[in-house]
Amino acid sequence: MKKNKKKKKLMKKTILFIVLDICAIICFFIMYGPWNYVRNLYVTTAMNTMDHQWLAKIFYSEEKIEKIMNGNYFVTITESANTDDIVINTKEKTSYKNKYEKELLTREPGNDLYKVIDLKVGNADAHLVAIYDPTKVELIHTKKFNVGTYGERVMTMCERYGGIVCINGGGFVDNGMGSDIPVGYVIKDHEIIWTPEGESETTYRDNIIGMTDDGKLKLMANSTGEEAINAGVKDGMVFGPFLIVNGKSIEIVGDPWGKSPRMAIAQRKDGVMMFLAIDGKNYIDGASLQDVVDILKLYGAYNAANLDGGQSSTLVVEGELENSPPAEAKKTNGRYVVTGWGLIP
Repeated sequence: MKKNKKKKKLMKKTILFIVLDICAIICFFIMYGPWNYVRNLYVTTAMNTMDHQWLAKIFYSEEKIEKIMNGNYFVTITESANTDDIVINTKEKTSYKNKYEKELLTREPGNDLYKVIDLKVGNADAHLVAIYDPTKVELIHTKKFNVGTYGERVMTMCERYGGIVCINGGGFVDNGMGSDIPVGYVIKDHEIIWTPEGESETTYRDNIIGMTDDGKLKLMANSTGEEAINAGVKDGMVFGPFLIVNGKSIEIVGDPWGKSPRMAIAQRKDGVMMFLAIDGKNYIDGASLQDVVDILKLYGAYNAANLDGGQSSTLVVEGELENSPPAEAKKTNGRYVVTGWGLIP
């Protein structure tokens, strides 16, 4: 009996080592084989996270990583949105340009405020929210900034603002756990309520995602907070890149940010606002920037901007988490963030 037990243990160990060897061989071929797409996707995704760059560095040298990153990039849009092009008329139509416009503009029975469209973006599940009254889209934010907390969940902020549909917005200083310190300007009700420490609101410049009083998405390239307010921005925050400006898409070479859970805000020429949430279970699952641009263009986006993704990805509809963010955030109904956008009736 003892011999049989020893044989079984030896057999289990042998099988385990064989499995580990096979995994190591597969990993070696993936990382060093001829599949540039897989290698580039792995490196760009890892290097564009805050805490997981080591995943690329354990396999590749700094020189190799730099070469891969230099071959995958986007050309930043330096043009600001011309809101005069937006003529708000969000009523249902009798005829449509294509099936995407029909799907977006056809209301759900009894709901003239918004519509949630479940779809696929690449291989990822996604949720596109059409908002029919753009004047009801407002910035939401934590009660206070830089008081030593970790911000608030979108669900909490949305409830406090009386929101029906809410998404997360801009970035924040993140040392692993997050913080309540926004990255870039925060503008609320025509006032700058946050400027990065050490910066001046009249000289510090960044790309500002804003909304005007008349419900127009105002993308301000390389702008000061003061300039944004003077241009009509009521609410605003900093993030990017801008994906579509005045109907023109960002130029993307390769896959600079890899695949990840992503968020975006957009507006059609007729004024219909769109919140886009793309699911992802981890840092190599989700959608690319090009995927986001492509799906927004299908639904007629004229101006659009990327929002904070990854663990921060949160879409709340009627008090419930609508999207499926990475596992850590999903367990807690979303990560703590500092800003977002909401449909506030």
